[in-house]
Amino acid sequence: MISSFRIISYLEGISYLLILFVTMPLKYLFEEPQPNKVIGMAHGILFLLYIVFTFLVKADKKWNAKVTTIVLLCSIIPFGTFWMDKKYLKRD
Repeated sequence: MISSFRIISYLEGISYLLILFVTMPLKYLFEEPQPNKVIGMAHGILFLLYIVFTFLVKADKKWNAKVTTIVLLCSIIPFGTFWMDKKYLKRD
């Protein structure tokens, strides 16, 4: 389960960075919204999976509320999922 969460968190982080640094500039600077729709949908699905897997791994690793909150907050901070992986998951 942790290996699946690591993959999901990595993909979620990549999709978030693509939205911030590629598709949003395309949408607002070049009036090209299509990439934002495609990457945005993928990111939305990955974000929901990230939330679900956070709670599944929380139960498995017996994380307390503080760790769980930090892991959840990492999903909305650019590069946060990569830091979270090294801090909380890489040891396994």
